[in-house]
Amino acid sequence: MQKRILIVEDETAIRDMVAFALRKAGMDPIHAADARIAQSAIAERVPDMILLDWMLPGMSGLEYARRLRKEELTREVPIIMLTARGEETDRVNGLDAGVDDYVVKPFSARELVARIKAVMRRTHGDEGDGIIELGGLRIDGAAHRVYAGEQTVQIGPTEYRLLHFFMTHPERVYSRSQLLDQVWGGSVYVEERTVDVHIRRLRKTLEPFKLENLVQTVRGAGYRFSVTP
Repeated sequence: MQKRILIVEDETAIRDMVAFALRKAGMDPIHAADARIAQSAIAERVPDMILLDWMLPGMSGLEYARRLRKEELTREVPIIMLTARGEETDRVNGLDAGVDDYVVKPFSARELVARIKAVMRRTHGDEGDGIIELGGLRIDGAAHRVYAGEQTVQIGPTEYRLLHFFMTHPERVYSRSQLLDQVWGGSVYVEERTVDVHIRRLRKTLEPFKLENLVQTVRGAGYRFSVTP
């Protein structure tokens, strides 16, 4: 089945170029020039991925990404930010807003398609269909859900994969580079700083359930998931 990709971009030439590349790669692109039109498209059918321009009329892409992450329909839909802003602080702001990856303009169609496929593998890949329980948390792989006791934990796709990896490899310390290889995939270029951003987001996700201390920092070595303080 074709993956439906929502392109939220106000520049027609870029939108058309991206749509052409996606169709050529066997995907189903749909268009939106701003956040309002994008919301209408999502209401008709939730896409498999959203390509989101940083600079949009009305509502910025960064603001819209935060909104998408708060809404139940789109909370787990992967987002790639298309941006001319290549500074590290801008990229970190995007990751903090819930973006899964970013592509800096100008980009090639080939690079964009490769990034889309990599994020799809990370977020829609096989997570296992078993039940994992540890430290008061439960992952239902078949339902792709996380529970703290009987409460559902609202969690983003990258944090889900990170938590899944930690819970299937508890009590062991992993460096940032090891986590990048295991969770993001060795063939994908992502800065090590990205790991710190998603660790913070995972802890923030677990904080309402007083379980954030399960994800521990080991100074000078990396991170581990442990039920022992």
